[in-house]
Amino acid sequence: MSLTQADIDREITERRAAAVPGDHPARDYAPYRGTLLRHPSQPLVAVEDPEAAELTGPVFGVTDVTALDNDLTRQHLGAPLGERITVHGRVTDRHGRPIRGQLVEIWQANVSGRYLHQRDDHPAPLDPNFTGVGRCLTGDDGEYTFITIKPGAYPWRNHVNAWRPAHIHFSLFGMAFTQRLVTQMYFPGDPLFPYDPILQSVTDDRARQRLVAAYEHDLSVPEWSLGYRWDIVLDGPAATWTEEGR
Repeated sequence: MSLTQADIDREITERRAAAVPGDHPARDYAPYRGTLLRHPSQPLVAVEDPEAAELTGPVFGVTDVTALDNDLTRQHLGAPLGERITVHGRVTDRHGRPIRGQLVEIWQANVSGRYLHQRDDHPAPLDPNFTGVGRCLTGDDGEYTFITIKPGAYPWRNHVNAWRPAHIHFSLFGMAFTQRLVTQMYFPGDPLFPYDPILQSVTDDRARQRLVAAYEHDLSVPEWSLGYRWDIVLDGPAATWTEEGR
Protein backbone atom coordinates (compact mmCIF):
# COMPACT_ATOMS: atom_id res chain seq x y z
CA MET A 1 0.00 0.00 0.00
CA SER A 2 1.34 3.45 -0.92
CA LEU A 3 2.30 5.81 1.88
CA THR A 4 0.18 8.95 2.15
CA GLN A 5 1.05 12.34 3.60
CA ALA A 6 -1.08 11.43 6.62
CA ASP A 7 1.15 8.39 7.22
CA ILE A 8 4.28 10.53 7.03
CA ASP A 9 2.76 13.23 9.28
CA ARG A 10 1.95 10.60 11.91
CA GLU A 11 5.49 9.20 11.80
CA ILE A 12 6.99 12.71 12.08
CA THR A 13 4.82 13.43 15.14
CA GLU A 14 5.83 10.15 16.77
CA ARG A 15 9.53 10.69 16.13
CA ARG A 16 9.39 14.26 17.40
CA ALA A 17 7.69 13.19 20.64
CA ALA A 18 10.48 10.69 21.26
CA ALA A 19 13.37 12.96 20.23
CA VAL A 20 15.93 14.31 22.67
CA PRO A 21 16.06 18.13 22.39
CA GLY A 22 19.13 19.23 20.47
CA ASP A 23 19.81 15.80 19.07
CA HIS A 24 20.92 15.71 15.44
CA PRO A 25 18.72 13.99 12.84
CA ALA A 26 18.66 10.21 13.04
CA ARG A 27 20.58 8.55 10.23
CA ASP A 28 17.69 6.12 9.78
CA TYR A 29 14.89 8.67 10.03
CA ALA A 30 11.94 6.55 8.85
CA PRO A 31 9.66 9.31 7.46
CA TYR A 32 12.48 10.04 4.99
CA ARG A 33 12.36 6.60 3.37
CA GLY A 34 15.66 6.94 1.53
CA THR A 35 17.59 6.87 4.82
CA LEU A 36 16.42 3.35 5.57
CA LEU A 37 18.40 2.06 2.59
CA ARG A 38 21.31 4.51 2.56
CA HIS A 39 22.23 5.20 6.19
CA PRO A 40 25.54 3.82 7.55
CA SER A 41 25.10 0.43 9.21
CA GLN A 42 28.73 -0.34 10.08
CA PRO A 43 30.87 1.12 12.89
CA LEU A 44 32.60 4.39 12.14
CA VAL A 45 36.18 4.15 10.87
CA ALA A 46 38.64 6.15 12.95
CA VAL A 47 40.99 8.46 11.06
CA GLU A 48 44.32 7.79 12.74
CA ASP A 49 46.20 10.44 10.80
CA PRO A 50 44.07 13.59 10.34
CA GLU A 51 46.77 15.23 8.24
CA ALA A 52 46.56 12.38 5.72
CA ALA A 53 42.87 13.14 5.24
CA GLU A 54 43.76 16.73 4.38
CA LEU A 55 46.45 15.67 1.90
CA THR A 56 44.11 13.38 -0.05
CA GLY A 57 41.12 15.75 -0.11
CA PRO A 58 40.00 17.93 -3.04
CA VAL A 59 41.98 21.07 -3.78
CA PHE A 60 41.20 24.29 -5.63
CA GLY A 61 42.76 27.66 -6.28
CA VAL A 62 41.65 31.19 -7.03
CA THR A 63 42.24 30.63 -10.76
CA ASP A 64 39.61 27.85 -10.77
CA VAL A 65 36.75 30.24 -9.96
CA THR A 66 35.75 32.90 -12.47
CA ALA A 67 33.88 36.16 -11.98
CA LEU A 68 30.71 34.68 -13.57
CA ASP A 69 30.58 31.48 -11.54
CA ASN A 70 28.46 33.03 -8.79
CA ASP A 71 25.90 34.54 -11.18
CA LEU A 72 23.65 31.73 -12.38
CA THR A 73 21.64 34.17 -14.50
CA ARG A 74 24.56 34.97 -16.85
CA GLN A 75 25.90 31.52 -17.67
CA HIS A 76 24.00 31.15 -20.97
CA LEU A 77 23.16 33.21 -24.03
CA GLY A 78 19.73 34.20 -22.76
CA ALA A 79 18.22 35.15 -19.41
CA PRO A 80 16.55 32.39 -17.37
CA LEU A 81 12.88 32.54 -16.43
CA GLY A 82 11.78 33.04 -12.86
CA GLU A 83 12.14 35.28 -9.82
CA ARG A 84 15.69 36.64 -9.73
CA ILE A 85 17.22 36.65 -6.24
CA THR A 86 20.47 37.61 -4.53
CA VAL A 87 21.65 35.29 -1.75
CA HIS A 88 24.27 36.82 0.52
CA GLY A 89 25.79 35.72 3.79
CA ARG A 90 28.84 35.28 5.94
CA VAL A 91 30.73 32.09 6.74
CA THR A 92 32.30 31.98 10.21
CA ASP A 93 33.67 29.53 12.74
CA ARG A 94 32.25 28.97 16.23
CA HIS A 95 33.99 32.07 17.55
CA GLY A 96 32.58 34.36 14.86
CA ARG A 97 35.86 34.56 12.98
CA PRO A 98 35.50 34.77 9.17
CA ILE A 99 36.39 31.75 7.04
CA ARG A 100 38.33 33.46 4.24
CA GLY A 101 39.06 32.30 0.71
CA GLN A 102 37.04 29.10 0.95
CA LEU A 103 35.04 27.47 -1.80
CA VAL A 104 31.24 27.68 -1.62
CA GLU A 105 29.25 25.69 -4.20
CA ILE A 106 25.50 25.62 -4.83
CA TRP A 107 23.11 23.57 -6.94
CA GLN A 108 19.35 23.84 -7.27
CA ALA A 109 16.19 23.19 -9.26
CA ASN A 110 14.89 25.76 -11.74
CA VAL A 111 11.76 27.88 -11.31
CA SER A 112 9.53 24.97 -12.38
CA GLY A 113 11.05 22.71 -9.74
CA ARG A 114 13.13 20.57 -12.08
CA TYR A 115 16.83 19.73 -11.97
CA LEU A 116 19.02 19.43 -15.04
CA HIS A 117 19.57 15.75 -14.32
CA GLN A 118 18.78 12.71 -16.44
CA ARG A 119 16.91 11.01 -13.59
CA ASP A 120 14.66 14.01 -12.94
CA ASP A 121 11.82 13.19 -15.30
CA HIS A 122 8.72 14.69 -13.73
CA PRO A 123 6.60 16.73 -16.17
CA ALA A 124 8.02 20.22 -15.64
CA PRO A 125 9.90 22.25 -18.24
CA LEU A 126 13.66 22.61 -18.38
CA ASP A 127 15.06 26.10 -18.93
CA PRO A 128 17.74 26.19 -21.68
CA ASN A 129 19.21 29.28 -20.00
CA PHE A 130 19.51 27.86 -16.49
CA THR A 131 21.83 25.07 -15.38
CA GLY A 132 21.41 25.52 -11.63
CA VAL A 133 25.03 25.31 -10.44
CA GLY A 134 27.40 27.99 -9.17
CA ARG A 135 30.41 28.62 -6.96
CA CYS A 136 32.43 31.40 -5.37
CA LEU A 137 35.18 32.06 -2.84
CA THR A 138 34.49 33.75 0.48
CA GLY A 139 35.97 37.23 0.90
CA ASP A 140 38.18 38.62 3.65
CA ASP A 141 35.16 38.98 5.94
CA GLY A 142 33.93 35.47 5.11
CA GLU A 143 31.17 36.85 2.88
CA TYR A 144 29.71 35.17 -0.20
CA THR A 145 27.14 36.25 -2.80
CA PHE A 146 25.12 34.39 -5.42
CA ILE A 147 22.71 35.76 -8.02
CA THR A 148 20.26 33.11 -9.12
CA ILE A 149 16.60 32.21 -9.70
CA LYS A 150 14.35 31.22 -6.82
CA PRO A 151 13.77 27.47 -7.26
CA GLY A 152 10.33 25.92 -7.35
CA ALA A 153 9.02 23.07 -5.21
CA TYR A 154 9.36 19.63 -6.77
CA PRO A 155 7.81 16.17 -6.29
CA TRP A 156 10.26 13.60 -4.96
CA ARG A 157 8.21 10.40 -4.60
CA ASN A 158 8.99 9.68 -0.96
CA HIS A 159 5.26 9.10 -0.60
CA VAL A 160 2.04 9.99 -2.44
CA ASN A 161 1.90 13.72 -3.18
CA ALA A 162 5.33 14.38 -1.66
CA TRP A 163 6.74 17.85 -2.45
CA ARG A 164 10.04 19.35 -1.30
CA PRO A 165 10.00 22.98 -0.16
CA ALA A 166 12.00 25.36 -2.36
CA HIS A 167 15.65 25.13 -1.37
CA ILE A 168 19.23 25.62 -2.52
CA HIS A 169 21.93 23.03 -1.80
CA PHE A 170 25.19 24.37 -0.35
CA SER A 171 28.61 22.76 -0.18
CA LEU A 172 31.44 24.36 1.81
CA PHE A 173 35.01 23.16 2.20
CA GLY A 174 36.10 25.24 5.20
CA MET A 175 39.64 25.34 6.56
CA ALA A 176 39.87 21.62 7.36
CA PHE A 177 38.06 18.32 6.87
CA THR A 178 36.20 18.83 10.16
CA GLN A 179 34.59 21.96 8.66
CA ARG A 180 33.33 20.22 5.51
CA LEU A 181 29.61 20.94 5.15
CA VAL A 182 26.82 19.94 2.78
CA THR A 183 23.44 21.41 3.65
CA GLN A 184 20.31 23.15 2.33
CA MET A 185 18.98 26.68 2.57
CA TYR A 186 15.21 27.24 2.65
CA PHE A 187 13.02 30.30 2.07
CA PRO A 188 10.87 31.99 4.73
CA GLY A 189 7.15 31.30 4.97
CA ASP A 190 7.11 28.17 2.80
CA PRO A 191 3.81 26.30 3.39
CA LEU A 192 5.51 22.95 2.68
CA PHE A 193 7.74 23.06 5.79
CA PRO A 194 5.42 20.97 8.01
CA TYR A 195 5.04 18.28 5.35
CA ASP A 196 8.71 17.74 4.53
CA PRO A 197 10.35 14.82 6.40
CA ILE A 198 13.86 15.98 5.47
CA LEU A 199 13.46 19.37 7.15
CA GLN A 200 11.39 17.89 9.99
CA SER A 201 14.14 15.38 10.74
CA VAL A 202 15.82 18.34 12.51
CA THR A 203 13.72 18.16 15.67
CA ASP A 204 15.25 21.20 17.41
CA ASP A 205 13.13 24.22 16.44
CA ARG A 206 16.00 26.71 16.71
CA ALA A 207 18.31 24.56 14.62
CA ARG A 208 15.59 24.16 11.98
CA GLN A 209 15.11 27.93 11.82
CA ARG A 210 18.83 28.36 11.14
CA LEU A 211 18.27 26.57 7.84
CA VAL A 212 15.82 29.26 6.69
CA ALA A 213 17.16 32.40 5.02
CA ALA A 214 15.82 35.83 5.98
CA TYR A 215 14.44 38.28 3.47
CA GLU A 216 16.54 41.45 3.72
CA HIS A 217 15.25 44.44 1.80
CA ASP A 218 18.62 46.19 1.75
CA LEU A 219 20.00 43.25 -0.25
CA SER A 220 17.31 43.65 -2.89
CA VAL A 221 18.46 45.41 -6.05
CA PRO A 222 15.97 47.89 -7.56
CA GLU A 223 14.26 46.46 -10.66
CA TRP A 224 16.60 43.46 -10.57
CA SER A 225 16.38 41.00 -7.65
CA LEU A 226 15.02 40.30 -4.17
CA GLY A 227 17.59 39.78 -1.43
CA TYR A 228 18.03 37.00 1.13
CA ARG A 229 20.63 36.68 3.87
CA TRP A 230 21.86 33.30 5.11
CA ASP A 231 24.82 33.14 7.46
CA ILE A 232 26.65 29.85 8.00
CA VAL A 233 28.59 28.66 11.06
CA LEU A 234 30.91 25.78 10.25
CA ASP A 235 31.49 24.34 13.73
CA GLY A 236 30.54 24.59 17.37
CA PRO A 237 27.17 24.62 19.18
CA ALA A 238 25.67 27.19 16.77
CA ALA A 239 26.77 25.32 13.64
CA THR A 240 24.46 25.18 10.65
CA TRP A 241 22.86 21.73 10.47
CA THR A 242 23.81 19.37 7.67
CA GLU A 243 21.76 16.92 5.68
CA GLU A 244 22.92 14.07 7.94
CA GLY A 245 23.52 15.71 11.30
CA ARG A 246 26.76 17.48 12.21
